[in-house]
Amino acid sequence: MDTAFTPPAGFARHTRRSGLTDPWEPIYAATAEETFSLGLFADEPHVNSRGFVHGGLLSALADNAMGLSCARLIDNVGGLVTISLNTDYIGTAHKGHWIEVRATPTRLGRSLCFAEAKIYSNDELCATAKAVFKVQIKTSQGAA
Repeated sequence: MDTAFTPPAGFARHTRRSGLTDPWEPIYAATAEETFSLGLFADEPHVNSRGFVHGGLLSALADNAMGLSCARLIDNVGGLVTISLNTDYIGTAHKGHWIEVRATPTRLGRSLCFAEAKIYSNDELCATAKAVFKVQIKTSQGAA
């Protein structure tokens, strides 16, 4: 990875890490009023044998961003579990590109929430996604 890479204005290192996303680091996050975004600079760990960013990575980042876009707006949330995830690929992303997922909640309920995302490669739309999540409310023992 090019250590001189600087993410776009408003992005900082994403602090919520997991074993799944560790090989993809560094991942960056940004928030706006209604949008939660994740981004990364595409490099070797992100691409397939043809040099395209793998669709599974785009889908996983979209799932993560959409869930977090909902969770940050729900009081007392203990977690969200993905019920449904649909991704439509309409272009390609390549090694060396800035990949950005912009996620927005579309409906928040007591037990379900819905979100959509647009996925960009160097500011060109390359995929869209929609998801439904089951809301888990915190109890005194943790998540429900």
